[in-house]
Amino acid sequence: MKYYLIAGEASGDLHASRLMQELKKQDAEAEFRFYGGDQMAAVEGSTMVKHYRDLAYMGFIPVFLHLPTILMNMRRAKKDIKAWQPDVVILVDYPGFNLKIAKYVRKNAIAPVYYYIAPKIWAWKEYRIKSIKRDVDELFSILPFEVNFFEGKHHYPIHYVGNPTADEVREFLKSEKSREDSSHKTIAILCGSRRQEIKANLPAMLQVTDKYSDDCQIVIAGAPSIDADYYKPFMEGHKVSIVFNQTYKLLSQAHVALVTSGTATLETALFGVPQVVCYETKLHWFFKWLRKKLLKVKYVSLVNLIADREVVKELVVDTFSAENIEKELSVLLPDDSPQRRQMLEDYNDVWQRLGDKQAPKEAARIICRLLHNHR
Repeated sequence: MKYYLIAGEASGDLHASRLMQELKKQDAEAEFRFYGGDQMAAVEGSTMVKHYRDLAYMGFIPVFLHLPTILMNMRRAKKDIKAWQPDVVILVDYPGFNLKIAKYVRKNAIAPVYYYIAPKIWAWKEYRIKSIKRDVDELFSILPFEVNFFEGKHHYPIHYVGNPTADEVREFLKSEKSREDSSHKTIAILCGSRRQEIKANLPAMLQVTDKYSDDCQIVIAGAPSIDADYYKPFMEGHKVSIVFNQTYKLLSQAHVALVTSGTATLETALFGVPQVVCYETKLHWFFKWLRKKLLKVKYVSLVNLIADREVVKELVVDTFSAENIEKELSVLLPDDSPQRRQMLEDYNDVWQRLGDKQAPKEAARIICRLLHNHR
C-alpha cells in the first residue's frame, strides 16, 4: 500500500518514523512518501518531499513573516498527494497545517485520512473538533484522558494506542543498569527546548540549586536544538555541568529534578524522579489572558493531566519564584520524606493509566486492519 505522511517537527519525525517501521513489518510492500525529517527518510521504501525545517514556524510573528513559504508548502503537499494517489494519508500532530490538508483530501475524495497523535484541542482551540469530525476518518491518541474528551464529551470514537514516551523509557530501562550509588545526589535541570524558555526559567533554577552544589551534582539537560554557547552566560558563577543527548541517562541517575513543563515532565515521572514543575514567561499578561480565556485545562504538566489530580507541584507564572522552588525542592530531597514517597507512589498510577501497549505497533496493526477492510 501507499502511505502519505506529514510530520511538521522533530518529535513528529521521530514518532512517524517508528510508525513507518511498524507498518513496514505488517505490510512488506509498503511505500512511503512524506513531509518530515531525517528519521523518516531512514526508513526503507520512503521518499521525502519536503523537510519539516521548512514547515516548523512557531508563534504568531514567525508564522506571519513566513506565511508565503507556508502556503507554498501547503499547495505543494496538496498537489503531490493528488498526483501520487495514496491509499491513506496519515497526519502526525501539527494541526495548524495538517487539518487544512485533511480538509483538502476529504473534499477531493482522494484517500481516507488517519490522524496519528491527536491534536491537543482539549487544551485550547476546542472548536477544531468540527473539522476533525468532518475531515478525519480515524483518530489515534497517545494520551489516555483523551478518550473521555473525544468520546465522552464530543461523541467521536478514537483509538488509544499507548504512549510512545512510555515505550521509549521502557526500552531505555531494559538496556541500562539501575541507578548507581553515589555519595553525591544528582539534581537534574530540564529547563525547556526553546531559547525563551531557557532564558526565563534557568536563572531561578540555578539560584536555587546553588545551595546544594557542595553536596549534590547539578546537571543541565541541554536541548539538542540549542548551541552549548547559549548556556554559558547562565552557567557562569554556578557549580553546574551540562550534557547533551543524554537526558534519559541523566534521569536514570537523578535523585530529584526541576522541570519546565512539556513531555519532559512525563519522562521524569516515568524514570521515578521526584520533580518540581517550573514555568516562567516574560509575557505574564498574555499567559494570564490565555489561561482565563482559552486554556481549558486545570494543569500544565502531562503528569497531572494523566493522573487527573496534582501529583507534582506546578509553579507556573504567578507562583513561580526562587523561594517557592526552594520550598518544594527541599521537601523532595530527603529519602524518607512523605512528600517524596507519595509522589513516587502516584507515579505508579501514571504508569498504570498509560498501559502497556506499544504505540507505533498498536497503531500500525489497527491501520493495516482498517485499510484491508476499506479495500
